[in-house]
Order: sequence, then structure tokens, then C-alpha cells
Amino acid sequence: MKLLIIEDDKYLSETIKETTQDLFATEQAYNGEEGLYLAEQNIFDCIILDIMMPNMNGYEVLQELRKKEIHTPVIILTAKDGMEDKIHGFKVGADDYLVKPFHREELLLRLEAIIRRSGGGLKENTLTFKELKLNVKNKTAMLGEEFIKLNGKQFDLLEYLVTNKNTILTKEQIFDRIWGFESDTSTTVVEVYASHLRKNLKAVSYDKYIKTFRGLGYMLSENEEGHV
Repeated sequence: MKLLIIEDDKYLSETIKETTQDLFATEQAYNGEEGLYLAEQNIFDCIILDIMMPNMNGYEVLQELRKKEIHTPVIILTAKDGMEDKIHGFKVGADDYLVKPFHREELLLRLEAIIRRSGGGLKENTLTFKELKLNVKNKTAMLGEEFIKLNGKQFDLLEYLVTNKNTILTKEQIFDRIWGFESDTSTTVVEVYASHLRKNLKAVSYDKYIKTFRGLGYMLSENEEGHV
């Protein structure tokens, strides 16, 4: 799963990253404008958002995201006496808040709760699609008692498709999610891995559920129709 931390205090940002590294792959932004740009890619499972930042504060970032129909769960970071921060944060679209300073355990519990509410599989480390089961901790895929052989990036692609089943994911979204913004390769690698994933799923007759939208991207659908 993928977490975005938007926090101008680099020490605190690193602390959050270290705390969550066993559960999330993390991207970091150190100001509101950079954070908004990354969040607009709509590839994250959760965002931790500081309120007080230069240039563009957390409220403005959150308002822009919700205006653009990006509903990624957001946990805002507030000051100890920031009741007004909390109230205003909820009004503009926050899902939860953390009061600074916070304990590691509280951060993890709030992340776990927010992912569970949004339909993620953080607590149980499993995702399912029909009879297919993915263990996101061990990166293994099974259909009944049969293991499906997938390499790391193929598993990541399948996990992303399952998490967003019945939703079209553009090649750019998939690339940014799995290979990262700073990758030296190009989005054509997405087509290569989608093809390999299909071949591996064909052995268990699940390739038919991956729809290709030519020039756009892919979708995992319970409908067995193929290309669009």
C-alpha cells in the first residue's frame, strides 16, 4: 500500500516514514504545492497532511483535492490546542486527525482504522477477487490451493487492480504507483507487465477479467469481456 506524507518538518516526516515502513511504500512532500501535485495523481491509499505549511496550507490542499473528486483518506496533523483546526479540517474533507506530538502506536492504529473503513486490507493483509486471494505481506497469490507465480512488480500490479476493481486505472497512474515518479523507465513498461500478468493468470483462467482500454489503461472487472 502507498502513503503520502505532506509535512514541512523533515525530521517529523522521516519519523512517520520510519514508523510506517513495514506497512506502506512512502512518498514525501515538504510543502503544500508539491503535496497537492503528488496527491492529484490519485495513486495513494492514505495521506498524512500537516495544516501549517508555507505557500499553501493543508486546508487549501485538502479543498483542492475534494474539488477534483479525489477522495483518498486524509489524516490531518494538528497542534495540541487546535480544536478549530480539527473542526475546519473535517468541514473541508478530512477523515481523521492526529494531535502533535503523537505516539507511534496511535499513528499506526489510526492508519489501520482509516484503511479498513475505506475497504483496504491492512489489518488482515489479504485481498480477494472472486476466488483469488492475495497476501500483501508475503506477496503471494493463490487460487484455492494453487499458487500463482508472479514476480514482484506483477504482484504489485495485480494488487493495485484488485484494490481498485471496476475502476479504470490509467497507465500513468499505474506507473507512478508501482515504479514511482523518479523512475528512469517509461510508461511502456506497464504494457509489458500487464501482458506478463495476463499470461500468468491465464493458467487459472483469470486473465479474462483484466480489461484493456486502448490508449488509456486497465481495469479488473467481474465481467469477462476483454478489450475495449
